[in-house]
Parts: sequence; structure tokens; C-alpha cells
Amino acid sequence: MKDAVNVVPAFTRTACDHEYDFVAVYDGHSNSQVALACWERMHLIMAEEVARRWLPITESECLCWEDVMVESFRRLDAEVTASKELKQLIVKYDGFEPGYAGTVASTVLVAVVGENRVIVANCGVSPPVLSRGGSTFLISSEMQRIEEARGTAIESDSRYVPGLATSKSVDCEICKPEVTVTVMERVDEDEFLIIASDGLWDVISNETACRIVRECFLTGSTPTEAASLLTTFAISRNSRNNISVIVVQLSTQIRS
Repeated sequence: MKDAVNVVPAFTRTACDHEYDFVAVYDGHSNSQVALACWERMHLIMAEEVARRWLPITESECLCWEDVMVESFRRLDAEVTASKELKQLIVKYDGFEPGYAGTVASTVLVAVVGENRVIVANCGVSPPVLSRGGSTFLISSEMQRIEEARGTAIESDSRYVPGLATSKSVDCEICKPEVTVTVMERVDEDEFLIIASDGLWDVISNETACRIVRECFLTGSTPTEAASLLTTFAISRNSRNNISVIVVQLSTQIRS
């Protein structure tokens, strides 16, 4: 298993006056070392960046989430690329398979969930899927549709240095993967988020995944049970990739 997932409730409790939950999926390439490094450090770095920027005024004025996300990615990337253990690992792979160096990496998908908004930072993996009033949206790639559904989104094309993630294309020499930051205001119709690695989306459509999760909630299942069912369904469809799934319930008032 090369993936890693992390769920940290109220990770900003000691950093600011507002509580946000942290959820993340890290899809490791070649092995799990970089993904595990992300799992260990990302939420801690991000909490530090929140604390640096939080001021005792209104939330909308005092915190620039784009800056928090971009700087957190930059710091995490610097830590990973400076790790002697990971450098030795890359040399090891290059030793028995020339040209393989640089593919020991991880994609990163982080969602920070608050009472009034959801912030997503995405590098190199499928974006989260949002169920809103029974409709399905991809956060960060369907900005216009989200806005038309009464949400607000801001997209950044900020980039960071090599190490954390590589392109999923054949070319593994790409050294500046794009980090997309999306800030979405929550509305009453928001039902749940699905955050997953490509092992799920390779074999299940966004709409099918949302139908499965909605049925789970309508029959009284928990988010954990819904995520487990999605994983089982992907396995039954012969997914050939690692499968990691997190379901975040945004409302208890989901109706058929």
C-alpha cells in the first residue's frame, strides 16, 4: 500500500479562534515513504501557518487560505527533499533501474473543513467530489458550476519546488507540479465530500460514487461505512491502483 490518509479533527484549535477539520489523501509513487512523510507533517505545518496569519478580527479578513496552503506545501516539500533517508532511497532506485530517480514521490490532496467554508489544496491527484442538493461537482475543476450553485470559489495557479509530487504522465522530469487552492463557501444544500485516490476514480464515476454514499446516509450508515463500501465496490471492479477513500459528511439532513 503506497497511499496514506489522515483525518485530524479541529486541527486549528490551538492556532486560531475557529475550528477546522483536516483531511488528506497522499498517493505515493514507487513506495510509501514520501506519502508517510506527508502524513506525519502536513497538518502540523499547516496549523503553524494558520497561527502565523490569524489576527483577532473577522475570519474573512484575517486569514488568507491561499497563502497558508501554498506556504505549507513549500515547507513540506523542502523537508522532504532535504531528508537524507529519502535521498538515499532515490539513489537506491536509480542504482538498479537507471533513469528511475525522481519518481519516489507523492501526490497530495488536502481538504480543510470549517463551519462556513471548505478549502482544498490539490497537487497531482483527482479533486474532491462534492454532493450538493443531489447534484455532483468536482471541486476546483468545475468552478463555474459551483458558483452557479450559490458557492464561491477562488483558484490559484501557484507552484512549488520538486519532491512532493510528480506528474502522473510518463514524463517524470516535471519539476513544478501545479498546486490548486480552492476556497468554497458552504451552503445549506452541501451534503458530503468524497476525497479519494485514483484507485477509486479509475473504476467508478463521480455520479455513481455520490449515489452510493447518499444511499448509505439515507439508510443510516456512517461516513466510515460509506467509504468502506466505495472501497469494496472499487475492488469488485478490479481496480489496479491503491484505493484510499475518505467521506466527509457536511449535513445530517440528506433527503432522497
